[in-house]
Amino acid sequence: MFIDEVRIFVKAGDGGNGCLAFRREKYVPRGGPSGGDGGRGGDILFVSSQHYNTLLHFRYNPEHKAARGRHGEGSNKTGRDGESVELPVPVGTVVYDADTGELLHDFTRQGESYMIARGGRGGRGNARFATSTHQAPTEHEPGKPGEEKRLRLELKLLADVGLVGFPNAGKSTLISRISAARPKIADYPFTTLEPHLGVVGLEDGRTFVVADIPGLIEGAHLGQGLGTRFLRHVERTRLLAHLVDVSEASGRDPVHDFDVVLNELSSFSPELAAKPMLVVAAKMDTAQDPERVESLRAMAARRGLPFYELSSVTGLGVERLKLAMGDAALRRSAETEQS
Repeated sequence: MFIDEVRIFVKAGDGGNGCLAFRREKYVPRGGPSGGDGGRGGDILFVSSQHYNTLLHFRYNPEHKAARGRHGEGSNKTGRDGESVELPVPVGTVVYDADTGELLHDFTRQGESYMIARGGRGGRGNARFATSTHQAPTEHEPGKPGEEKRLRLELKLLADVGLVGFPNAGKSTLISRISAARPKIADYPFTTLEPHLGVVGLEDGRTFVVADIPGLIEGAHLGQGLGTRFLRHVERTRLLAHLVDVSEASGRDPVHDFDVVLNELSSFSPELAAKPMLVVAAKMDTAQDPERVESLRAMAARRGLPFYELSSVTGLGVERLKLAMGDAALRRSAETEQS
């Protein structure tokens, strides 16, 4: 099951209490205060891991608490610190404060660690309060409470190229042809109900990651269809490949389809619509009317967008499109690293 948004509660450990004690031992000529400090409470940390690609492990376990520190003891013994808790999250996870909406951290690399809740400090024992004029103190402190937060975790897949378009435009078939990903493929809309990632290899040994995003319809940015649930997954992509069904079976105008999806991207995020884009005339093997293809080609030329013809079934244009996506995505990746 693919889960890309969860709400959880985290509570760091409380500090242990300071101890009130006096030494009364045989053969110890000088007694005095001997209460030790309390231990520090455990922290809660998030650690990004490539072993996770969904937030499912938080769905049925939404509360996480770290251990509290042990109380101080006599003979100036400090209490043991509470054990911290490390919570693994997928790379691409964004952490928000659920109450204020504040962005707390964005995990973009493997192995990142972020302390989300700090454990409470242990209280001081009465030995800490002894002075030359106050030699028998009875003061001691309770441990400080650990931080607690309500969080919203949102997963945004990390991919170089995002495949967008109307439902049943051929996105799943394409990703199955160019990578080892095997999404569900069928002749009805919304076959893809969750994003799929595929690693694509080029002949020169370079690789890039493609994301197959569930189909968009008019009003998607308002929640219609699968709505905004998956639009966030193309926010991080470096390139968009816009697949447009040019076959007569769709019953729609290809140029209108392109405009609708572009408007949905723009309504969700202007930066998303401004990403570099390739226009792909999909299902060329069933396109009987050349005017449908030419109208889409002319529109792409007016907008200055690269245009490709594709049939994932027959293999027409697959290698050419794969190379174009790889070159463009990897070039932008290199530019980003240099800047």
